[in-house]
Amino acid sequence: MIEREQIEMDVVFVGAGPANLAGALWLKKKISEHDEYVERGIKPGNKIGEIEIGIVEKGSFVGAHILSGAVMDPIAIRELMPDFLEQGCPVDSVVTEDAFWYLTSKRGIDAPIVPPPLKNKGKYILSLSKMCEWLGEKCEEAGINIFPEFPASEVLYDENDRVIGIRTGDKGIDKEGHRKDNFEPGVDLLAKVTVLGEGSRGSLAKQLVSRLGLMEGKESQVFSIGVKELWEVPEGNFDQGKVVHTLGFPSDTQTYGGGWIYGMKDNVISIGYVTGLDYKDPNIDPHAEFQKFKTHPKVAEVLKGGKMIKYGAKTINAGGYWTMPKLYADGVLLVGDTGSFLNGQRIKGIHTAMKSGMLAAETIVDALAHDDTSTHHLRHFEEKVNLSWIYDELHPVRNFHASFQSGRWSALINSGLQFLTKGLAWGFLPKEHHIAGHERMEHQANGSGAMLPNDHLKLDRYKKVPFDKTLTFDKITDVYHAGVGHDEDQPSHLHVLDTEICATRCAEEYGNPCQRFCPASVYEMEERNGRRELKVNFSNCVHCKTCDISDPYQIINWVTPEGGGGPNYKGM
Repeated sequence: MIEREQIEMDVVFVGAGPANLAGALWLKKKISEHDEYVERGIKPGNKIGEIEIGIVEKGSFVGAHILSGAVMDPIAIRELMPDFLEQGCPVDSVVTEDAFWYLTSKRGIDAPIVPPPLKNKGKYILSLSKMCEWLGEKCEEAGINIFPEFPASEVLYDENDRVIGIRTGDKGIDKEGHRKDNFEPGVDLLAKVTVLGEGSRGSLAKQLVSRLGLMEGKESQVFSIGVKELWEVPEGNFDQGKVVHTLGFPSDTQTYGGGWIYGMKDNVISIGYVTGLDYKDPNIDPHAEFQKFKTHPKVAEVLKGGKMIKYGAKTINAGGYWTMPKLYADGVLLVGDTGSFLNGQRIKGIHTAMKSGMLAAETIVDALAHDDTSTHHLRHFEEKVNLSWIYDELHPVRNFHASFQSGRWSALINSGLQFLTKGLAWGFLPKEHHIAGHERMEHQANGSGAMLPNDHLKLDRYKKVPFDKTLTFDKITDVYHAGVGHDEDQPSHLHVLDTEICATRCAEEYGNPCQRFCPASVYEMEERNGRRELKVNFSNCVHCKTCDISDPYQIINWVTPEGGGGPNYKGM
């Protein structure tokens, strides 16, 4: 039995993303306001006083694992900090021009009218990693404790299934599971309220939702993966402040997908491609889709003479309003992408994540003031969300992603009608609306059976992509540019629950799609002694969570690795 240190706090935020950082700052401010109003007799009740607030982050620093497009709608940060620009928010560029391209295999049509949801003029292009690093500094200035390299590995409950805090992961365990000389047991952080803002497919949220049934009566969550590179391009190739979104090539009409190009300062562009992880064809490779996207003449012209400088990949929770879990339980709240707050139509979630964190903070103030952090008070979080501009933004687009599960053309018709009618569905939707991606993947059409890691690159879909390491790159080259680092002498954080399925059923039915959907070459099927076996290169992992989401048998369980490991997305 390991003896663990117990640290008592009042509120613990899990994950140092925009939702939790904004939430922690807002909590500090709102407690101060509450106590002042009580003292002046303006507000009834008890003062709260000084409380201990902690933020645990698995990355080596705040922002290390934060990746996004990113164009930020400033509505939430203006509420949090009206003078955010004067305070030094690391905005890169102001959007000065919008464009929407429909791409065929050889042509690019520049739409004369940009769809209203994709108009971004006046908004901000930035590095979300840099912004979170800056928000982290603001939190520390406010007296909030931030613990980087502290991955939360477990939710702590009392005998009534009330959440009472979290346990951080043990350090100093070798790959065989034995304690090394530098072994340090994880710490139990006990809290009156725990806020889970782990991003898409959070490992603790996954445990919590399953144990407490928080998805009962909800539609299945659906996800997309964004694969991104930063490029330095010659002056004149692409204007600073210009934002382009694309539809069409290289996705087929049954697969949700679209690209972006954002002009940043110093001739740097952010370029990426989003692939819906509810695709049907098991041979689709989101990384290869992105590389193929760059070969389009209109896109390649932007990159001509340039140099790729950074790479990253991240999933997003794309289902929106219908796929939100119950956002509260005794002692716990869910915010940001963990709570499915992203607007899939606008491809934006920074502002909704921040606002969700701020509303969670307001809920916590009320709960602490009444000395009751049960659902009796925490349920007001959901009410606050539905009375805020989050509802006004997400409810009208509640059927957007579901439309694309019936194909692109019906989706475009349906999305247009939804825009006019504030979200009403007009046919063409799947019977069950949002269907989990792993349930939509179809068996291999030709029954070709087992495939080796790069066999799919010989298929018609990808065989014309050169992977020349100038315009297009293989996964290993890109992973190098993600700055990934894991101590290889630790247990794998990717738990495959039944490798026999990998060697038999999955090989025959799907051709082992983990080799394709992972954007970092983590999974490989190898021939050993006349038998196919799965090799897991966990040290390549960029923490995107695609494997946990897309495995058709749901036998891959992503857990937190030892603290500090993973990608380095500084500046992304």
